[in-house]
Amino acid sequence: MKPFHVYLLLCRDGTYYAGHTDELDARMLQHQTSDTGYTATRKPVQLVWQGEFESREGALAFEQQIKGWSRAKMEALIAGDWERVQTLARSKQGLDGLRQAQPERGIAQAERKIPVRPEPVEGPAHPEPTTPVRPPVEGLAHQIVSGAAMPQRRAIAKAITLLESTRADHRAQGDELLTALLPHSGHAFRLGISGVPGVGKSTFIEALGLYLIDKGHRVAVLTVDPSSTVSGGSILGDKTRMEKLSVHEQAYIRPSPSSGTLGGVAEKTREAMLVCEAASYDIVIVETVGVGQSETAVSGMTDMFVLMQLPNAGDDLQAIKKGVMELADLVVINKADIDPDAATRARAQITSSLRLLGLQGHPEHAHHNDAVWHPQVIQLSALLGRGVDAFWAEVSRFRTLQTGNGQLNTRRQQQARAWMWERIDAGLKQRFRVHPQVRAALDDTTQRVLAGTLPASTAARQLLDLFD
Repeated sequence: MKPFHVYLLLCRDGTYYAGHTDELDARMLQHQTSDTGYTATRKPVQLVWQGEFESREGALAFEQQIKGWSRAKMEALIAGDWERVQTLARSKQGLDGLRQAQPERGIAQAERKIPVRPEPVEGPAHPEPTTPVRPPVEGLAHQIVSGAAMPQRRAIAKAITLLESTRADHRAQGDELLTALLPHSGHAFRLGISGVPGVGKSTFIEALGLYLIDKGHRVAVLTVDPSSTVSGGSILGDKTRMEKLSVHEQAYIRPSPSSGTLGGVAEKTREAMLVCEAASYDIVIVETVGVGQSETAVSGMTDMFVLMQLPNAGDDLQAIKKGVMELADLVVINKADIDPDAATRARAQITSSLRLLGLQGHPEHAHHNDAVWHPQVIQLSALLGRGVDAFWAEVSRFRTLQTGNGQLNTRRQQQARAWMWERIDAGLKQRFRVHPQVRAALDDTTQRVLAGTLPASTAARQLLDLFD
């Protein structure tokens, strides 16, 4: 039998709205889009509490009861403080009925939907609740910044899930959360690792992560898995290749689907990095999907871009092709233990190619300057753990040099600006799709394009004109 829900909404002006329904998601959408009713002029509204009943009569009776409650009683209900609700309520009949209605599941907590704090408005002030309640977003941020080990890990997972959500209300809550976390971020070193499928990225990251933990670091790994173009799903199986690192208390690994995002990373990888930094992880590693020559997005969000290559993966011409190679700060020849001679040849070829690529547009690089970082090439075996110390020595040298000459700070500023414009582009695309006039004309315009009666470029301009 379908349950009946009683719910509380927090409106923009700080008031609460109580209602009941048997289709909660559809009812929430109606509150967000409708132009009539109490909540129409008080958007945005957020679901802060809901309880389930076995009958409509029970749900309606409890809805009518809490509509007469004071603000303090509603705040206690949202917080799950049953003792205070019983103290404040004149009658416990409705509360007892609610508890008996769903004894197995009980009452959903406020974490179901994370509310934002309402904007202040003019008018009579609402009475403050007798028992102060930390706003859920603020509480989540507090757990991330200074929570104990296990609550912090759960808070990080909840935060990244919230940020990856495509719901409009979740995006607003995610913005508030990021604003709260931003002052605590920016202190970690961000390392991007990319390479073709099968090059050994996950195996190398586990070896590197365990090495760094032994050196006293806390390591966060953000892995990106390709999403199926058929089903839309992802395996998210990178953690299975990091059996030791994934269970270490000083490490945190989060796999995310690419969800159609190009460039080898996920749409919210940047936001996830800030969450991990705010949780005091001082090394954040981003592992891309298996990429080709043109997937370079990770270089635009990390402090150092590492490209992993295989021995016998191409000739001299392949090594000097533009794209991902010319953006690499460090090239790693992995699986060098399988064919040491091939690894040595690959290292020589790529070293020569990087020198040529570095000279293009930078004639000053013809003479070696110790104040300028020149991309390096090393070889190692991630499976055997050989060469990891040499790799980290190069990374430490890069970090020291780029910090000293100011390039690290400049790089982050450029990345922040690019991030802003990327979100603007994504936001405009999303708003275009939901624009009323565009939606009204989209089906007919699409059919004309499919029928061959309207050029696609003309259709695009017409839809953009409607959007304007």
